[in-house]
Amino acid sequence: MKMKNWKFEVSRLLAGLCVLLAISGCETVDVNAGARAEMNAAIASEQPGDYFIGRRMYKQDYKMWGWVREPGKPWKTARHVMFNEQIKLAPDREAGKLGSDNNYEYRLTGGFSGQLIYEPASDRFYPEFVLKGYELKSTTPALIYSTKREEDPAVRILAPPL
Repeated sequence: MKMKNWKFEVSRLLAGLCVLLAISGCETVDVNAGARAEMNAAIASEQPGDYFIGRRMYKQDYKMWGWVREPGKPWKTARHVMFNEQIKLAPDREAGKLGSDNNYEYRLTGGFSGQLIYEPASDRFYPEFVLKGYELKSTTPALIYSTKREEDPAVRILAPPL
């Protein structure tokens, strides 16, 4: 009888160790934490003004432009927008290469009209941003999403920035 209890206890101990190893192996490590911290520090030091920061998010199946935030505010406060291009064309459209600026970062001039624009593929309404001008800030900015996969134009993820 004691032999059976001993084997049972060893089995329980091994099972517990396996569970602990499995759980510790599932720990996620944010490999972009350093770059994100550096980016957030740079954002906090941005000068206030009459401009916005935009991050192009090109998706093959959708027609919205990307994310727009106020200077000095983190990406998690950004709004997903549709551009009104009656005054100024979006950078990729002006270049005649739709989506060629995926994930580029811009300093934008213009403003929100207060209107919401329906985008049928996503079945959502987005704020309208009237674009008056832009200046390219970076073609390789830090990751603002939880994974790099969200930047892929073929992936239909519309996750907000962190």
